Amino acid sequence: MTNRASSHERVTRSDVARYAGVSTAVVSYVVNEGPRPVAAATAERVRNAIRVLGYRPNVSARALRTGSTRLLGFIFPEIDNPLWAEFALAVGDAAAKRGFDLILANSEGDATVERQHLLNLAARQVDGIIITSVLGRPDAAALPDTGIPTILLNTLREVTPFDSVTVDAFQGAYEGVQHLIGHGHTTIGLIIGGSGGADLELREAAWLQAIRDAGLPDGPIARDAFSREGGYRAGLRLFAGPNRPSAVFVSSDLQAVGLYRALYESGLSVPGDVAVVAFDGTKESEFTNPQLTVVQQPVQELAATAVEQVLDAEPVDAPRRFVQPATLVIRQSCGCT
Repeated sequence: MTNRASSHERVTRSDVARYAGVSTAVVSYVVNEGPRPVAAATAERVRNAIRVLGYRPNVSARALRTGSTRLLGFIFPEIDNPLWAEFALAVGDAAAKRGFDLILANSEGDATVERQHLLNLAARQVDGIIITSVLGRPDAAALPDTGIPTILLNTLREVTPFDSVTVDAFQGAYEGVQHLIGHGHTTIGLIIGGSGGADLELREAAWLQAIRDAGLPDGPIARDAFSREGGYRAGLRLFAGPNRPSAVFVSSDLQAVGLYRALYESGLSVPGDVAVVAFDGTKESEFTNPQLTVVQQPVQELAATAVEQVLDAEPVDAPRRFVQPATLVIRQSCGCT
């Protein structure tokens, strides 16, 4: 015999209130964690009634009543990239601490898919959208205005009219290249994605600035996808000719993993023949051999700031940019022991 309602019976808030001997308002305060406090003993009676009766709050009704779905959306480019997996977990943790659930949407690096996800999340009436856009400046400014608070996360260029939360990629990359220069390297290559052009991505701009500040000649560049395969292809090209760099700054951990394979197939060792520093600092970087020296992004801090700003930000006249410093984590791939 059980007090739990049968599957065809819908347990209501009034049923819980009667079972716990409280008002329906008190049940609401316990379920919603406010807005008024409830004595610990009373709250425990309500939670016990919820467990016994199998009560499930009507989320749709609560959304209509409160004007909030308690949902956030997060659009990111690649589900199989460890960096975005770490960001998804961190954004989810930060959202949960505020009592929000997270809807994940993988754009697959496609601007059209990204736009459709944005519209779909708006149709779900989420309370905020966090997006790592595949679009750069100025194209991202054309993203649809859904009327829902939206913030860009980990976008390395400022994009109006959105607020953004990002790592100081220039500072981090500059320090990473400086570290290689400190080891005595005079020819430092770069592996990075994108097509280059006049408007340099911050990591490339920092690589170039650090080299020139040290009075060194510009090193060779190999451009390919931000992936293991992209790093592998770029590495093969970079070391195919006679003008091989003695060190490489790599714009992502995944590319660095691909570079490792390319160097192995070319008969070169890390760091004996080629020193390597990578950008991102995901868990993957700890399990290469040798372990990667990295410019590590503060994923937890960036995610927490994005959630805070998308939920609490007041309207302002100009978009704001929240920047967190990167950290150089020294391991073995640079030549340090």
